[in-house]
Amino acid sequence: MEVAEETRRVVERFWATMQTNDWRAAGELLHDDYLLEWPQSGERICGRENFAAMNAQYPAAGRWRFDVRRCVVEGDTAVTDVLVTDGAVEGRAITFSTVRDSRIVHQLEFWPDPYEAPAWRAGLVEVSE
Repeated sequence: MEVAEETRRVVERFWATMQTNDWRAAGELLHDDYLLEWPQSGERICGRENFAAMNAQYPAAGRWRFDVRRCVVEGDTAVTDVLVTDGAVEGRAITFSTVRDSRIVHQLEFWPDPYEAPAWRAGLVEVSE
């Protein structure tokens, strides 16, 4: 199988498994050397056990839902744009995933917060809903 095809398959399977809220099953798709980086908070999550425990302990109002809006793949790297919600809170994750040996070895994830468009740009842009 071509590298990009394998990367897409693994990453799509990861998000489908995250949708089940079975964090240990999602962790099985992670490489032994797995590292997740959250640059905005300066945190790093090392290993599938810490990944599963962090997701299991994360405060939530209900089951988490993941809507993959886009997945772009080049070689061993996939970039996904995912809407995430527990029914009360909604976020957006932009995740760069690197696949090695049919498992995700590294993720670099950004959680951008929405903000109001500045008034000075009003005549230059359209604001989406």
